[in-house]
This record gives sequence, C-alpha cells and structure tokens, in this order.
Amino acid sequence: MFRWLIVILLVLVVANGMTPPLRRLGVGKLPGDFRFKLFGREWFLPIATTALLTVLASVIARFV
Repeated sequence: MFRWLIVILLVLVVANGMTPPLRRLGVGKLPGDFRFKLFGREWFLPIATTALLTVLASVIARFV
C-alpha cells in the first residue's frame, strides 16, 4: 500500500508540473471546464478536461 501512495504522489507532482504547458495547448479551457470566483478565491472545476483525459488514458491502457 505504501508503494501505491508513492506512485500517486509522483503522478500528482508530474501532473502539477505539466499544467502550464497543457494550458498553452488549450487543455483546461474546454467547454465544460468551469472557472469562477467565490469568497475571494478563484475556483476551477475541469469536468470536460477530466473526461477527455480519462478517455485518452483508457484508450492507451487498452492498447498497452
């Protein structure tokens, strides 16, 4: 179980590092990605991006 926690942490670190290049490509600006201000903070809900990346990961996993 400890190994899985390390893997999840590493995936989150890599995903966080890839955010700026992916935003330049338009990921995160799809219709269905919500960005709003609430209580003085900016909130971001990437619903469409999450669905797109899930489908992409599923296709890659199927062929690997």
